[in-house]
Amino acid sequence: MKIIKNQRLAAVSCRGLLITLAALLSLCMEAQHLSPCGNFVSPTDKNIQYVGRINFSNPERPYFVYPGVQIIASFQGTSLRMMAKPESGYFMVQIDEAEPFKVAFRGQQDSIVSLATSLPKGTHRAHITYCIEGYELRPEFRGFWLDKGCQLVASPPLPDRRIEFIGNSITCGYGVESTNPSEHFSYETENHYYTYAARTARALGAQYQVVARSGIGIYRNYDGPKTGNSDNMPNEYPYTNYHDKSQLWDFSRFTPDVVCINLGTNDTSTGTADQKRLEKAYGDFLKTLRSKYPQAKIVFLTGAMLNGKELSIVKAALDKVANDAHHQGDENVYRFDMTPQNGDLMIGADWHPSVWQQEKMGHELTGYLRGLMKWF
Repeated sequence: MKIIKNQRLAAVSCRGLLITLAALLSLCMEAQHLSPCGNFVSPTDKNIQYVGRINFSNPERPYFVYPGVQIIASFQGTSLRMMAKPESGYFMVQIDEAEPFKVAFRGQQDSIVSLATSLPKGTHRAHITYCIEGYELRPEFRGFWLDKGCQLVASPPLPDRRIEFIGNSITCGYGVESTNPSEHFSYETENHYYTYAARTARALGAQYQVVARSGIGIYRNYDGPKTGNSDNMPNEYPYTNYHDKSQLWDFSRFTPDVVCINLGTNDTSTGTADQKRLEKAYGDFLKTLRSKYPQAKIVFLTGAMLNGKELSIVKAALDKVANDAHHQGDENVYRFDMTPQNGDLMIGADWHPSVWQQEKMGHELTGYLRGLMKWF
């Protein structure tokens, strides 16, 4: 019995030692975030450029949900680390002119990720793009860590050209990194960076913002009732973030030269659509957009997933809305149809456009907008 007791005491002592070591390790990890060997940069730093719908109610922890939100900063030194809320999801990162790459804040311990190491001494630029839809994750940006003694410096001004993209899963980049149409949604295969919208903006040298959500419609969401859904795009559009009524979006923060709306795929999904409701919803949303952006050109698109009867329904509704606008004196409403996918360029998850189809869509829209906007 004495031996057993000593063994128990030894086990308790070992467990206590392990707990102590774990606590010390945790403190060391926390101390690493506060390390005097590096320089912490708050999200409030004046040299950080933000693009997209972001809620700054807590300026130390700005949060966002739409894909395409961008954080841009020029920094001194040889390395850059980024802090975000754990499980914030995926970002695409470009350092200087190097090839962009994806980083992830996945687990509960992933609050800091290295974006660059062993760079030449000097000034570098980081362009960070949120590349998934984050309404479930509610990502937060929490700052940067630089080399000791280094700081952010002013970045070149953002482009004067401005585009707003309003859309659904196609604009989000649902399934774009998959080539299996039988595969279902995952954050791992969603990547807005490779969409027609992001490609078009880069090709035209424009800054852009996105308001998009998979499954959303102009009046009826995917597989919704024929009478429509309350959380459709027009009802969500006035707010900074999707499914968050805590803050109205300040439209003065971003005034686009052109607005591209790619909706209708979900409205006509599962063989259910009300033509009159569809037309009315498009017309009402046009009035909303015109009240926010009196001078902008507004382009109604059809996307690559529409075919057959559904494509005809959406085209007819959009043509009517555009023609009605012209008759009422608004000549800055336009129509453009992208080529429907046929499988020649592979198909992504759940029959969404592949990365190559998105590239084709981007090429088509770039050419159209270049001519429309005289952006040569």
